[in-house]
Amino acid sequence: MAAQDEEPPSIEHPLLEPDFLERRLYQLKLAGTAANHHTLVCLPTGLGKTTVSLLVTARRLEEVGGKSLMLAPTKPLVQQHADFYREALQIPDEEIVVFTGDVSPDDRAAMWEEATVVMATPQVIENDLVGSRISLSDVTHITFDECHRATGDYAYNYIAERYHADAKDPLVTGMSASPGGDEEAILEVCENLGLREVEVMTEEDADVDEFTHDTDVEWERIDLPEEVIEIRDGLNEVIKERLEKLKELGVASSTQPDQSQKDLNRMRAELQKLINNDQSEGFEGMSIHAEIMKLRQAVTLVETQSVEAVCRYFDRQRNQARSSGASKASQRLVSDPRVREAMRKAESFDQLHPKYRKTRMLLAETLGLEGGERVIVFTESRDTAEALTDFLSESFDAKRFVGQGDREGSDGMTQKEQQEVLDQFRGGEFEVLVSTSVAEEGLDVPEVDLVLFYEPVPTAIRSIQRKGRTGRQSEGRVVVLMAEDTRDEAYFWISRRREKEMESELRDLKGAADDLEEELDDSQQALTDFDDDAPESEVKVDGHSENPDAVGDSSSGSGGVSSQPGLREFAGGDGAEDDADGGDGSDDAAEEAVETHEPHAEGDAIEVVADQREMDANIARDLSRREEIEVRLETLDVGDYVCSDRVVIERKSVADFVDSLVGGDRSVFEQVGAMARHYSRPIVIVEGDGLYEQRDVHPNAVRGALSSLAVDFGASVLRTEGEQETTELLAVIAGREQETADREVSVHGEKQSKTLAEQQEYVVSSIAEIGPVTARSLLEEFGTVEAVMIATEDELQEADGVGAVTAERIREVIGSEYTG
Repeated sequence: MAAQDEEPPSIEHPLLEPDFLERRLYQLKLAGTAANHHTLVCLPTGLGKTTVSLLVTARRLEEVGGKSLMLAPTKPLVQQHADFYREALQIPDEEIVVFTGDVSPDDRAAMWEEATVVMATPQVIENDLVGSRISLSDVTHITFDECHRATGDYAYNYIAERYHADAKDPLVTGMSASPGGDEEAILEVCENLGLREVEVMTEEDADVDEFTHDTDVEWERIDLPEEVIEIRDGLNEVIKERLEKLKELGVASSTQPDQSQKDLNRMRAELQKLINNDQSEGFEGMSIHAEIMKLRQAVTLVETQSVEAVCRYFDRQRNQARSSGASKASQRLVSDPRVREAMRKAESFDQLHPKYRKTRMLLAETLGLEGGERVIVFTESRDTAEALTDFLSESFDAKRFVGQGDREGSDGMTQKEQQEVLDQFRGGEFEVLVSTSVAEEGLDVPEVDLVLFYEPVPTAIRSIQRKGRTGRQSEGRVVVLMAEDTRDEAYFWISRRREKEMESELRDLKGAADDLEEELDDSQQALTDFDDDAPESEVKVDGHSENPDAVGDSSSGSGGVSSQPGLREFAGGDGAEDDADGGDGSDDAAEEAVETHEPHAEGDAIEVVADQREMDANIARDLSRREEIEVRLETLDVGDYVCSDRVVIERKSVADFVDSLVGGDRSVFEQVGAMARHYSRPIVIVEGDGLYEQRDVHPNAVRGALSSLAVDFGASVLRTEGEQETTELLAVIAGREQETADREVSVHGEKQSKTLAEQQEYVVSSIAEIGPVTARSLLEEFGTVEAVMIATEDELQEADGVGAVTAERIREVIGSEYTG
């Protein structure tokens, strides 16, 4: 009986597995707030942010119904959340589904309809929303895991915007151990996700303290051997010389090799200005700049990683320089005598790198002398991860853990392989995990005895994520290896400063959380619908309260978050004491006043079909935000956008347009020719300024191309200033076609092999200075390709559009001996 009394109490709820979740007061308090407001939950790694989201999800599904959606930035993290939810929730496993790019769009659309809980990567949900495959209307709880990513154009921002607009009863939870480096960054995350409350728990809180242990960071200084320093100094000499050339161009102010990335970015911007002004020095300088960046990467590898890593890097550079179409920067790099000497020294270095030696010693201490069981080694470089795994495997049972993307000379890991390695590590089947940054964010690897940073991390967020892998159930150790007098040292101090700043900001934010609403902009206040205590006369109209002093809750519609009781059913009577009481009857009035955005009924919307590859731009997203337009994403073989059964549109930036005239796999004439075969109204949109100032193409050549598209291919060529104007134009075209002309959208363009005539035209037009129009003229005059090839200069000039110069050029190409 006494033993039973010692077991920690569990959380009980109709949708939770009995005795599965330990009752922790701090989690209940966080869930109490998150169940009633759009909330940012800040909790140290390893203390159960996912459990907080699970508690809110269980309550919403039980009391409100609908669906729950959880988003996480990586596939392994999505799968991990799905496994946890399936264990914890009394919901059939088949109703808890995983959406990643590995699941086809059609399958996702069908699975969405039957699912109760969806775990997904944000890019997949973004694509499905833009493509109108799913609706967020019935989603009653959405969780953004690792929500500090919600900045810039990250998919979280679009999804949050659509959720607040489309959901009948929205509730948002954002989760992060490290939401941002300062209050401004945290507020940006809140604004982008529509969060109204911030709940911060630190390891200093009494409720949290019993579940954490101190994790002190040790740093080990490493002296580089003389041979390694010689390699580095030789490469730095080449960098100094290249910077001298940029200084002569007026874009570099110093020739010191340790230029900051900010300075290098500034140089690149100055060079781009020269290029935009059609100055040839800009192209030369840009090539030198590219070489400097390659050299700096080699220096970083030899300083902070290992000689083995820089050898692999040099091998890739040699292969690139030998490949067809190799850049001048790559060719110049591997041919420089000083670089070649550095390569030779690296290849002949036969000593054990001091970082390798120190790593092996620390692991021997932890796993041998101290009786530890698990160690994680983090490194920035995949090359180092692979080489280090091979080295450590000679003494320990070690495995690598890297991302999925393949790199030249380096194979990635599939999602299945990643999952197998993590399962084996959790199960104690091996003792050392050597990982790149893919394991930093949120992956539930077990508590470990040592986290070893192979190099310092200059970003506080990532450093905090890594340290969170240790010190959960028992005291752990964090060690950072730092090569003396290298970038390691600079990164170390940057990381230390930023971490302290973030910790200070979180403490300040915790104290100022009650005032956060005042910091949010008016658009965030508009997300609220009504105040719990507001009389019916204060119900908001068009998203704003009639009483300017009224501050609403974050719900909309009946049964919204403001009307939910607290987590008393979780807390066993003494949990979240601050939970809101039930509604006072004003919900019905509020529901009538709230304007929700339901998906359009089939047939009502204007439809635009966009090519999947156009998601790199914002046009499809911006179109999907419009109530009157429904976007469908497909992989189009012809064009970028289809607006009706006769209108197809190819969109090109001015740079892409000019590039397609002078090179590339497929010219604009081929693309528009294919469009014209399948649609009677092909349109080319050329987007941006400086059409006649690109590269070294003569303006008349560009004008000739535009003329040929219009006259020879029957395509309309339209100009826009940028993506926004292109979006407006597409909306107008689709509207005119489908509403005014009463036409339907039909995707009937398919890739087809070139016809015999097209192949003949292609062969003739491939001769320099011969375009498709002249090629057709020659073939009409002579009848066959063979006849064109054997015609004399005088005979060639009988064809329309062929003068003496062109005829001479044709004969020169055809009749000259091949020299190779």
